[in-house]
Amino acid sequence: MAKKDSIKKPATHTTGSKIGHPINELISAVSTTYKDYINSLTPRLKLIDIFLTFLVLLGILQFIYVLLVGNFPFNAFLGGFISCVGQFVLTVSLRLQYNYENNSNNSSDKVEQEIEEKSIEDVNETKVDVDTIEVNDEKPFKFVTPERAFGDFIFASLILHFIVFHFIN
Repeated sequence: MAKKDSIKKPATHTTGSKIGHPINELISAVSTTYKDYINSLTPRLKLIDIFLTFLVLLGILQFIYVLLVGNFPFNAFLGGFISCVGQFVLTVSLRLQYNYENNSNNSSDKVEQEIEEKSIEDVNETKVDVDTIEVNDEKPFKFVTPERAFGDFIFASLILHFIVFHFIN
């Protein structure tokens, strides 16, 4: 017994590891998220994300300018800031519609797969009604093509900037 008690373990400094451990986990989580972001997104979505970052920075810059210099032409500040916020909202909507996980045009693939599972005679004899085949795909932008999403984005952006232009006077 005395022999076991006489062996002492080397002292470890726990103060640094308590602080360093959460920081290391945070750095690891951020680097894993960034690597997954770079590897999984298309260049189009990355470009949209860069534009969203630009809009956020521009809005912050306008707000800081108003705080430092003043807001004498207040309509100009409001017009610019509303333009940034509105364009940000429209661009987020475009990004959601472009994202493949949200925009599923592959629901027709599921219908075709179910038709293939049925026998060809059933399809020819109209025992299988293609219009009533249920697709349990709860995607929000199921039938929106990327071209239509971009057209909606351009149209809404033109209306937004027309309103902002007239608001500035």
